[in-house]
Amino acid sequence: MTTSPPRVPYLESAPEPVNGTPALLGVPFDGTACFRKGAARGPDSIREASDCLESYSPFLHRDLSLRPFSDLGNLIVAGESAAKVNTLVKEASLHLLSKKLTPLLIGGEHSFTPGAVAAVLEHHPGLAVVQFDAHADLRNEWTNTQWSHACCMRRIRDMIPPSRILQCGIRSGSSTEFDDLRESGCLVPPDIDSLSSALKTVEGLPLYLTLDLDFLDPADLPGTGTPEPGGVNWPKLEKLLAALPWQRVVACDVVELAPELDPTGRSSILAAKIIREILLSLP
Repeated sequence: MTTSPPRVPYLESAPEPVNGTPALLGVPFDGTACFRKGAARGPDSIREASDCLESYSPFLHRDLSLRPFSDLGNLIVAGESAAKVNTLVKEASLHLLSKKLTPLLIGGEHSFTPGAVAAVLEHHPGLAVVQFDAHADLRNEWTNTQWSHACCMRRIRDMIPPSRILQCGIRSGSSTEFDDLRESGCLVPPDIDSLSSALKTVEGLPLYLTLDLDFLDPADLPGTGTPEPGGVNWPKLEKLLAALPWQRVVACDVVELAPELDPTGRSSILAAKIIREILLSLP
């Protein structure tokens, strides 16, 4: 695993990993973005924005200063293809898992998630995936590659059956994708009751959470490459995250922050806050 150290480490993080704790790893890749680019700056911008946060979460009543975790910097992926980045992410995730660390990957675009899921699947064969996203990402190919961020959930479907995949909050996609979502039963409305009911179908299974920040409404988080009106606001996302059975979450990612598309900086601050809440929720 070849990484570069973080220019600014995430708030309260340790430079060296501690067994049995989360490890942040940035994946600054933006090679297949099909509308607006900029996600490669996401990991560093989240770290920089974390400096303005309090370590204490009033919602969770927990403090990051009491939660051991590490920031391992960014995976070196510049100039690589999306397929190669997935290979590098898989190798890095396997390395983290072998060290008894919980991978928390920060994008970068969504195209690398299949590599992480493939690694976690080797350690947890019964893995289920929970996706919070505006887009279905079920295309088999987009812009001449099967490794586009528009194909990431299709690649995950190549590894995991639809019965173990929950796709929450999807509000954009082709008619074929939506037919697939309805027929497969993967589509989950973004409300507590629906999510709680859907989680019962994967009860007892280890979980991988992938959170595309365009799940949020662009009024709350405009700094993303493919914004989609009609998303949830932060208080609702906070409650949805709290509804997850975190004792079974074995890895996760947060992707698609494009900070330069939001000159106010509020998108980076919200993304950094989401990372804080996830860190405080993980076992």
